[in-house]
Amino acid sequence: DGSSNIDCSLSVGSIFAIYKRPEDSTGPGSVNDVLQAGSKLVGAGYCMYGSSTQMVLTFGTGVHVFTLDPSVGEFLLTFKDVKIPKEPKTIYSVNEGNSMYWHAPVTNFVNKVKNASKPYSARYVGSMV
Repeated sequence: DGSSNIDCSLSVGSIFAIYKRPEDSTGPGSVNDVLQAGSKLVGAGYCMYGSSTQMVLTFGTGVHVFTLDPSVGEFLLTFKDVKIPKEPKTIYSVNEGNSMYWHAPVTNFVNKVKNASKPYSARYVGSMV
């Protein structure tokens, strides 16, 4: 979502899940067609809308990033089989304005990463989820 960020020109997004329609379902789509267990997912992803539009998609065998090319009106594969790096960046992202409501383990973790010998970087833009 992130719709509260539209007036700030920040990215917004949509999360989606893909299910097969149940075999016993007939007629127009219904709530029962979409209220299924997560174990029945056949695909999932999200779209981010900002300076460019990207769709991140998986069907369970890898994660791929597609970028909308407005000149042809299609999403083009821009990153194939995306993985978390073996040595990821040390960044934390949290709305510290809500720190008074955090449980102790969250407060302890944030304090730990902020005060480490090599402190984590902080980034926060509540654009999605």
